[in-house]
Amino acid sequence: MKKILFVCVENSCRSQLAEAFARIHGKNKVEVYSSGSRPSGKVNEKAVATMAELGYDLGSHYSKPLTEIPQGEYEFAITMGCGDECPSVQAKHRQDWAIPDPKHMDPDEFRESRDLIEKKVKALLDELE
Repeated sequence: MKKILFVCVENSCRSQLAEAFARIHGKNKVEVYSSGSRPSGKVNEKAVATMAELGYDLGSHYSKPLTEIPQGEYEFAITMGCGDECPSVQAKHRQDWAIPDPKHMDPDEFRESRDLIEKKVKALLDELE
């Protein structure tokens, strides 16, 4: 099973949304993780609310540092436009998705960011097949 890692600074919005969508759409085909270079310690309430709209419980996730992800090589390490390169993470492929941090966006803008992340995750999963 191929492993994917999504990283943003706080591991509270973008990387959490990406992990959730990879779990939803990747089903049992991928092993998915998310992490933060400077984790906030909690998942953003707007992220939890917008995923609840889609029937996914993001409240069961938690914000974690890179030191808590499994070691080993990942197929993809995806950063979320935050400038983090995560040199400590071994990955066959690296991508940076230039996605603005949605934490201060209004609800409609936040949903647009969520939907963009879903679209990018689906394209990534298609690339893996």
